[in-house]
Parts: sequence; C-alpha cells; structure tokens
Amino acid sequence: MFSDWSHCIRPNPPASCSGVSVADLLGVGVGQFVVCGSEGPNRVFTWVNGALADRTPRALADDGRATVAATAADVDGDGLEELYVLNADTFTGPTRHADRLFHRSADGRWHDLFADPTNAAARNATSGRSVAAVDRRGSGRYGFFVARSGQPMRFIERTAEGHLADLAPALGMDACTVGRSLWVGPLASDRPDLFCGNERGPNFLYRNTSCGTFLEIASAVHLTDAAEHARGVVGLDADGDGHFDLAIANWDGPNRLMIRQPDGTFHDRATAAMAYPGPVRTLIAADFDNDGYEELFYHCLGEPNRLFRREVDGTRPLEWVMGDVGDAAEPDGYGTGAAVADIDGDGRLELLLAHGERAPQPLSLFKVESGDNHWLRVRPLTRFGAPARGAVVRLRAGGRTLVRVIDGGSGYLCQMEPVAHFGLGAVATVDEVRVTWPDGATATVSGPRVRRTFEVAYPR
Repeated sequence: MFSDWSHCIRPNPPASCSGVSVADLLGVGVGQFVVCGSEGPNRVFTWVNGALADRTPRALADDGRATVAATAADVDGDGLEELYVLNADTFTGPTRHADRLFHRSADGRWHDLFADPTNAAARNATSGRSVAAVDRRGSGRYGFFVARSGQPMRFIERTAEGHLADLAPALGMDACTVGRSLWVGPLASDRPDLFCGNERGPNFLYRNTSCGTFLEIASAVHLTDAAEHARGVVGLDADGDGHFDLAIANWDGPNRLMIRQPDGTFHDRATAAMAYPGPVRTLIAADFDNDGYEELFYHCLGEPNRLFRREVDGTRPLEWVMGDVGDAAEPDGYGTGAAVADIDGDGRLELLLAHGERAPQPLSLFKVESGDNHWLRVRPLTRFGAPARGAVVRLRAGGRTLVRVIDGGSGYLCQMEPVAHFGLGAVATVDEVRVTWPDGATATVSGPRVRRTFEVAYPR
C-alpha cells in the first residue's frame, strides 16, 4: 500500500526519537512535523521545495533533555498554539529535567511558561508518556492532561489570574497509576471525554459533564481492561453507525476494537488477526488511500508494522481484514512515535514514522498513491482563530455520514494534524459538512467543493 518517500527528509541521520506531533509552530499557515528527541534535539520539519526540511527554532530544539511527547494547543486564547513538551529520562519517578510549555510571542520568539516563578508549582518533573489538550469548558482555551508514571495525573490550565495551576485534584482526575496513552473525544457524552490507557492497572474514561467537570466511568462501560498494558489508542467510527468507537493496542497482549453499543457500553469486536499480540507503540486511524474508509496502522517495535482495512461490498463495509502495508512494513524498525498530515498540500496523507528506542535509526516517510479518489479537508477554528482541537466534524455524501475528531493527542506519545481529512473515493459531491465545537456550538456548510482544504470559523 505505502511507498517510501524517506529520501525527501533532509537531513535524516540515525537518531533516537520518540513522539511525533503536527502543529504550525513556524506561523506559516500550514502544519509541520514535530519530532521529539529522546537522545538529542527536538526537530521541526516543514515542506519546502519538494523536501521535508529541518527548520527547528533554536529554543524548541532544547538539546540535552529527553523529550518523549509534545502536544500543541492554545492555552491563553491568543490564537496561537503553545507547545507542551513532556520530558522523561526514566521509566518512572522523578526526572532530571522538568517539562516545558513553550509560548510563542507575536515576534516569533519562544519562552517556557514554566520558567516563570508564578508557574513553578504547576511544572511536572515526573516521568510520563503522553499529554493531551482538552477544552473542558468549551471556552477555546485549552488545558493539558499529563499521563504520569507512578504519580498522580495532572491537568495543567491557565487560571483567571493568568498563572498555570494543576487542577487535577479539584477535578477528581489525580488518580495515581502508570499512565500510557490518552484520547479526547465524545465517547460517552456529546462533549470532549478523556480516555486514559494505563499499564499495570485499569484504564480510565472521564465523561464530560458539560459543566467543566468529569466523572470516571470506565468500569460501567466495560473499558477498564485491567489485565493488559495499553499503548496506542485512537477513536474512530469502526462500524459506520455515526458514533466513535475505540481501537486500543496493548503491549504484547490482545489488541482491542471496542465498539460502542446502543446502551453506551463497549464490546470488543477485534478480529483474530487484529487482536494478535505484539510490541505495538503507536496506533493511527486515517484514510490513507482516500477511498472513503479509514485504515488502522499499527507501528511496532522490532516487528513488522501492520495495516487493517475494511472489506466493502458496494457501499456496505464488512469485516476488518489485514492489508498489504507495502514499504511501511519495516520489519527491522525500532518504532516509537508516528503521525499523519497532508504535509505537501496535495490532498493525500503522509505518514511519518520515528524510531530509535533500542538503537538510533533515521525517520521514515510514506505515502499512498490514491489515484483519482476525491477528498475534502476541514479545519475548524476556535473563537480566537486557533485550531479547534476536540471539535467533531461530520460529512454527509454519497448516502453515508463520515465522522472525525480534531486530534488533541496523545494516542501514545503523539498528536495528529488539526484537520479532519475525508477520503471520498469516486463521490464528487458533498451534501454538507457539520462542525460541532467542544461547547456544543455548531456550524453547517452546504455543498462544499471537493479536493480542497477549507476553514470553518467559530459561529459568533
């Protein structure tokens, strides 16, 4: 399925890398790949003259720290995304270097907000693996939920007084476990819920009460999976009913495809091939070939990567089957993070894979030739003009309704581009696109033209 485009990455020496995120950190109006250096500098790659070029701002390189994950979101409502950088040089417990929260000023310079004395108490200096952006009140200002290892979870948010504070204790979200992965989206409510995949203990599902608070309900909806060790996780409409389901990759344990039932509980519907255990790190759902159906890509450590797709009979999707991953199999890859984005603006998604947990390896870039398949990309914005992470986009075309969520991170180490990408196959006419923001506000665009990317402003 995938073709190797790694020759486009310049430079691309062997390196020990971890998470991959996508955000516009250069202020050029399109996203860049942010690659976390677990043993070396962080790097920011943008598409320039047919190549994926390193254009890392000096402050963000932050060499000498062990960065495992990074997540972008607008914390202060200035229309620009901050970048939360999670540093972890140990498996659990205290770390040598605390986390960063980089803020970009109007002149393009970056400053670590945690370096301000008023924010020092909120700074995390404990090992973790994932961080996710959550607009819990629907205000357009985001907080960062940090999944930590062996220490209480944290929810870092900007207060009315303008400083950063950990609100997890007040919200009842400060459980102590070995946190591994996070996903933000409407799993149990119509607002951004938060799923936490954990190791050596049950998973959590925090249901949004629509009042800025959460209730933990994983046991009630059958998502605890307490005997397994969660890694990659992603939400998608896996059965075509218009609701988000949850795919979970467990480390050397059975993988899950948790399908939402009419009563709100989740049941595992993974096929035997999908459930087969392996050393999975990152899990991605995306329509790589623009045929109108999402694929599931499993990024592995020391074993071939896997791809699953839907068999289709006419317009009726059938069982998930293993697909040909092509050049992206990488049987000798020491896989860590991965992310997708239409980095070159041609309407097809690029897949960037990071490696290096056991030994340094170069990055890999892959792409699928989607032929004449149509596509449409939707970028919702907050009331401040920043990416509306956590917003839900529904597209109606060809007798089907497709649904995507704007990614807040971090399925495991990573964060996808803040764009809803829809492959359409042979369908050339879209009936409507409907965006729902985290506060429940909606906007509808009727009959948008296909084969383009367009923004949808928050309805004022």
